Amino acid sequence: MAKPLKVLIDGTPLLGHRTGIGRYTAALAEELASMPDAVDVRAVAFTLRGWRALRTVLPHDVVARGLPVSARLLRQFWLRGPFPPVEFLAGPTDVMHATNFVLPPSIRGGGVTTIHDLAFLDAPGDLPPSDRRLPELVKKSALRADIVCTPTQAVANVVTERYGVEPDKIVVTPLGVDPAWFAARPPSDGLRSRLGLPGEYLLFVGAGGPRKGLSTLLEAHAATPSLPPLVLAGPGESRVDGRVLRTGYLNDVDLRSVVAGAATLVLPSRDEGFGLPVLEALACNVPVVCTDVPALRETAGGHATHVPVGDVEALAAALTSAVETEPNAADQAARRAHASEYTWRKTAERTLEAYRLAAAARR
Repeated sequence: MAKPLKVLIDGTPLLGHRTGIGRYTAALAEELASMPDAVDVRAVAFTLRGWRALRTVLPHDVVARGLPVSARLLRQFWLRGPFPPVEFLAGPTDVMHATNFVLPPSIRGGGVTTIHDLAFLDAPGDLPPSDRRLPELVKKSALRADIVCTPTQAVANVVTERYGVEPDKIVVTPLGVDPAWFAARPPSDGLRSRLGLPGEYLLFVGAGGPRKGLSTLLEAHAATPSLPPLVLAGPGESRVDGRVLRTGYLNDVDLRSVVAGAATLVLPSRDEGFGLPVLEALACNVPVVCTDVPALRETAGGHATHVPVGDVEALAAALTSAVETEPNAADQAARRAHASEYTWRKTAERTLEAYRLAAAARR
């Protein structure tokens, strides 16, 4: 029987409030940890502060490795050349998996990097000053990697087009939907009171960066008084601005309830790599209105209403129609069936295939 593949994953996204990449990394680590005959998974955090907290957020039996080191300093080194290799920081490994775009160099380990999207290539001004050289780093990572993972074929196509990565070097690893989403129920009276939720509401989930299209959504909502209040769930300060409620960051349990209670989930992004909130809403039997971009068409699989990017009138009309349309049992069953096709186990199995290809490339 072959020995388990030694894999080191970048666990930095697990620290602090988890974004979509943090949730992806957590779910992947959980599934890999349940496959001990196939993979021996460890995790490293590239951060000067808080790196010790990594061991408290990892699945049972997943070992935390690494040293307190500045991620900014490491990136400066890696932009110049292949030093320091990841083995200097976390010990020998068969495969290094960069879960968050940036792949460290290695001496002998195969390299796998997940590129979630490449929206920053067309809008570099959206990046914070600390990430101004991220496009260069990601390109180096993609070219250095033995295998590139993407969440959708849409992103795979862009990686090939913009970075020249050969298609046979890319493995598409769609994200999954936690089973708890299929059992989610609308908010309790206590949660409604705590968050100040109205009886009926539209919902946006995510960070409010420029590519998420919130300005279009806010304009469409303000221009259509007949629409229910709008709830924005994501990082930031909780506050109320007229008919718009910002909840701030929600834990997983509260988020599932808030999504399950929404009249419609809306994702007006100008670009997406996958669009996990779309699938999670479908699992809750919540209608979805989102933009007509390749990744969201791929993820929604025909079970969402798509509108052109930046089209305020079309977005307002689609939201009005979604709210006014009576639920259809057949449509609801189809939504849930589509969402159920996406599991984190499948994500891990496809990622394990990528690990084996990367390890074989170094032999």
